[in-house]
This record gives sequence, C-alpha cells and structure tokens, in this order.
Amino acid sequence: MAAPIDPGVDVGHVHLKVADLERAIGFYRDVLGFELMQRMGDQAAFLSAGGYHHHIGLNTWESKGGSPPPTGTTGLFHVAIRYPTRAALADALRRLIDNRVPISGASDHGVSEAIYLNDPDGNGIELYRDRPQEDWPMAPDGKGVAMVSIPLDLEALLAEAR
Repeated sequence: MAAPIDPGVDVGHVHLKVADLERAIGFYRDVLGFELMQRMGDQAAFLSAGGYHHHIGLNTWESKGGSPPPTGTTGLFHVAIRYPTRAALADALRRLIDNRVPISGASDHGVSEAIYLNDPDGNGIELYRDRPQEDWPMAPDGKGVAMVSIPLDLEALLAEAR
C-alpha cells in the first residue's frame, strides 16, 4: 500500500460547466453569497468567500445552452461547501428560503449537519458544517468514524440564523 497523502492537502476549488453564465453567477453570488472575483467575458467567472482568488469557477466553454447530464450517468454527485459555524449554515438556509430555492434533503451525519440542493444547472450541492472532531461518533473498535444519516431539524437550525 502506498504512503498516505500529505495531511495538509485539501480541495482548493471546483470548476463547473454551466449552460448560462449569468444565471449561474446569480445563484452563487446572489443566493449563496459568494463574491465575484473575476470574469472572463461572457464565458467564465470565478467566485470566492473571503477574498480568495476562487473557490468556484463557472464556464460555458463546452456547455453553453446545454442540459444537465441524464440520471444514471457518471459525473459529479455534489460539491460540498463547508461553513465555519452552525450560525453560518443557518444563515445559508435562510438565504435558500428567502430565494425560494428548493431543498432536496437535510441530514445530520453525526460528524456534520448538511443541507442538499441543486444549482440552476442541476449540479448537486451540499451546504454543511462539521462538528468539532472531539464530538464525532466513533466506530466501536475505535478505528474510524460512525457516520449516520438522520433527519436534520431545519427549524432548530434556522433559529440560529444571524
């Protein structure tokens, strides 16, 4: 077995093919609250949280006017966007409700709390926050976590919105 990857490695950004750049920018900027950092004309845009160069890239290079991939095909299941606190996740939920964005699911995974939805191009999105690692449920043998998938109480979460 190969040596494990350096523990400092993380996922830096996601770059999505979209059908309509303006619609996609509107969703990620105006609904989710990411900042538009740069545009490349009418073909690409880069958005971030906190002034980073980009967390989300959007482009129409191969997809302008296209449709989402059909069910039953391979591809990206979802992009997970991690929020730093429960209050920040609650604020994200409030934004979704205020913008009438349909939610496809909400789960408490023991290690995290997650809200699931799709962007306007059908890309799956998970908005979540991790619980502190010391609170994660552990496997009985102590080797790994014991994640669960139980309903998340959205009303209790929403009560924590800023």
